[in-house]
Amino acid sequence: MLRFVTRHFTGILIALVLGWWGIFYVPASPSWAMLWLRNAVQNRDGAAAVRYIDFQSVIQHAAREIVAQDAGKDPLGAFVGQAAAQLLSQPAAHLAEAVVKRKVDEGDPDLQVPAVAMVGAFFALHRSGDTAWTSFTDRKGRTWEIHLTREPSGWQITEVKNIRELLEKLEQHEANSLDPES
Repeated sequence: MLRFVTRHFTGILIALVLGWWGIFYVPASPSWAMLWLRNAVQNRDGAAAVRYIDFQSVIQHAAREIVAQDAGKDPLGAFVGQAAAQLLSQPAAHLAEAVVKRKVDEGDPDLQVPAVAMVGAFFALHRSGDTAWTSFTDRKGRTWEIHLTREPSGWQITEVKNIRELLEKLEQHEANSLDPES
């Protein structure tokens, strides 16, 4: 009889722990935010997608990264670049948000994240307190390293690493799509 009670008690305890994990932990995790962001992109819901991105932070990090890469060439230019990035980050963030929202609403294939990449990003997500980061490769072969931060409204993307390389590949892609001879 004791063995029967212990076995059922263990099963109930495991079910309770898994239930608690599924109800309280998973929906508050950065993995859940990445999953819902992908879901919004797949469903062409730009308004929902932009809620998972802090555009001002992404723009500021991108500007700092680009200016830092050029800092060795001209320290005064780096200082001016940082000041300009700080000054222009809010208007650039609004513009970027509008462009991303429009592209998601239109179903831009460049924004689609393959399910396999999403699963990999989901399980390869590293978390430390209120920050998390992951990376994945999209259909075009671009590697994305994404950093998230827990904000009062939930987890948001706040930084995209190697933005210069991604922008250069995007420019090449845009130039190739506009060139009728390609």
